[in-house]
Amino acid sequence: MSVRPKYPSEFDADLYIRHNADLSGLSAEQAESHFSHYGMGEGRVSSEVSSRESFLALVPSSEPALEIGPFNAPCLTGKNVRYFDVMASDALRERAKLHGMSDARVPHAIHYVSPTAALSSVPDTFASVLSSHAIEHSPDLVRHLKDVAALLAPGGAYYVICPDKRYCFDQTLENSTIADVLEAHLTGRQVHTLSSIVEHRALATHNDPARHWAGDSPPRPLSTTTIQAAINEWRDSQGGYVDVHAWQFTPKSFRDIVNGLFDLGLSPLKAKRVYHTARNSIEFYAILTSQA
Repeated sequence: MSVRPKYPSEFDADLYIRHNADLSGLSAEQAESHFSHYGMGEGRVSSEVSSRESFLALVPSSEPALEIGPFNAPCLTGKNVRYFDVMASDALRERAKLHGMSDARVPHAIHYVSPTAALSSVPDTFASVLSSHAIEHSPDLVRHLKDVAALLAPGGAYYVICPDKRYCFDQTLENSTIADVLEAHLTGRQVHTLSSIVEHRALATHNDPARHWAGDSPPRPLSTTTIQAAINEWRDSQGGYVDVHAWQFTPKSFRDIVNGLFDLGLSPLKAKRVYHTARNSIEFYAILTSQA
């Protein structure tokens, strides 16, 4: 009797053929070739992990877990889950209301609060750490990965839900490179740059993944008024944190950067799995561990 792997494979040939009637009769090798050349770009289902629900099901519910930045939509619940955020629960509820969002799912307790998002302030360790649409906000990605690694018990894993820049408002922006990540780390970046703020506020496009998948990704009309507002926001922050995206990733670029940092000895974590973005989805899923 075969033992189910801890983490499903990124590509399952049998599943891929079953989910795509037009591929009936292909061999496993032919199916893999088809996915590499066509199916990946078409967003075809290729793994047991093809949705947020199937990804979250991988997080062990019987062991201690930390969710970073749950705000008003926590991914994890249960007696073994702890939450880390920049505000306590009451402040998060007020923030949700201020932005016209529901506060019904804001956790009753934020167990660890750091206004500067300093994960190093968390004194405990966990079998699992999860973040959803948070890692791309980290001004210093290397520091973030190191801090998460320090929170993981031996054999633990970091579960990442990340927007795919091709199918969110970052679509018209350039992919981040490992050079960008290294500059941020080696210069000690703690807040976002003026460039990131201008890009996020004035150069990003719409956030409808189905439209992006259909090829409808118009560049945002250049507005000097919006650009000036972004500059003013940067100036008014007086060196403080402005919440925008620092990084634009695809599944491939994310894997390459994370593994490149590991190979350079700058991060203790490497990509164990990176599950590709499904059609009409805005996000991909990754599992990072300190083990090969």
